[in-house]
Amino acid sequence: MNKPAAWAVHLLTASGAAFGFAAAVAAGKGDWQMVYVCLGIALIIDGIDGPIARWLNVKKRLPWFDGAALDFVVDYTNYVFVPALALSLCGLLAEPFATAAGIVVAVIGALYFADTRMKTPSQAFRGFPAIWNVLIFLLMVFKLPEWVTLAIVLAAAILTFSPVEFIHPVRVQRLRPVTLAVTLIWGALAIWAVADDLSPGPVVLAALAMASLYLALIGAFLQYTRQRT
Repeated sequence: MNKPAAWAVHLLTASGAAFGFAAAVAAGKGDWQMVYVCLGIALIIDGIDGPIARWLNVKKRLPWFDGAALDFVVDYTNYVFVPALALSLCGLLAEPFATAAGIVVAVIGALYFADTRMKTPSQAFRGFPAIWNVLIFLLMVFKLPEWVTLAIVLAAAILTFSPVEFIHPVRVQRLRPVTLAVTLIWGALAIWAVADDLSPGPVVLAALAMASLYLALIGAFLQYTRQRT
């Protein structure tokens, strides 16, 4: 009776791949605004499909179908592969660095998704959590010098395999109200930046920078304070 609902949830998850494909096509055309519209929709789908699946007890309804594996495939596409393609095509880096950086992102992201230690007991991420969609979006918005862009990409790749923690805005309990508020603000600013074709004004840039720095550093701060106690 409930199998159609369970299949609907899996189809919702799989629809993220459709938006990833559309984003890849847009990247090939240089339509960066559409790239991040599609990736943004995919991000929303990724945020809601898990709670819906648990609410409907999808795993019990379709025990032979691995929703987690499906989710990993779609997440790799939208969090890693399409952003890697965008990085290689968007003009932030000259060749051969553009292609090389894209390859680094694609390979490092693939390795991260196979790491069973990616979550800590506090539900934070261990190492940079392969949110290349977010990082490359920010690099395209801020349009930093080439060497800075390259250094940030390499630093994120190295941090992927580090013991440094990065916050999960929903699951980490400490400072969760503040972190959720900053995350919502970040999301609103990101939508604004996309609406401005990735070229927002200085006020939005400053606010986006502050929100991004908080989300990037708060996990390490909480880790440090926990280890000190």
